[in-house]
Amino acid sequence: MISKEEKILFPAALEKISADEWKVILEDGSEIGYVYIDVPEEVGLLKMSQGDVVEKTGDMVSFPTGDLHFKELLNILNTLPVDITFVDKDDEVKYFSDSKERVFPRTKSVLGRKVQNCHPPKSLHVVEEIIQSFRDGSRDSVAFWINMNDRLVHIRYFAVRDENHSFLGTLEVTQDVTDIKKLKGEKRLLEEE
Repeated sequence: MISKEEKILFPAALEKISADEWKVILEDGSEIGYVYIDVPEEVGLLKMSQGDVVEKTGDMVSFPTGDLHFKELLNILNTLPVDITFVDKDDEVKYFSDSKERVFPRTKSVLGRKVQNCHPPKSLHVVEEIIQSFRDGSRDSVAFWINMNDRLVHIRYFAVRDENHSFLGTLEVTQDVTDIKKLKGEKRLLEEE
């Protein structure tokens, strides 16, 4: 087997696979894992060089993992069964998803506002503590849940960082998990309700 790999497979692969395709193979290999070796150093360097590949051309948004039309991306974010709010590194609200079943109402007037002005005074110190812990790197996420109008609401905050681990902001993800909590057993994909 080794002889066939060395004399047939590898020479044919080197002849037929382009340098760009080898980069994809190297990166995808790190997602799957390696059996007999540690992750090659080149994988980390490759990921760092691809970290800022995101760009918008016309109505297309290109990411390292694929391309989406702006309309597709917008509707994907609004279809997710969670509310998403992004606060940038300067504590300004920059974005929120507009799903049909929002847990907490949001209006466009919140955009550009300091996040500290969006919370009641009694919880303000907790919000500031969470954001500071994201800034200094002592935490990457925080989760809590509350009962609200007979519903169980799960709220999570995530530190958003770039490939160099620099703090970019805070992502708030809110989800009504009442029905999820009631799940029992399993339901297969093709089973009818």
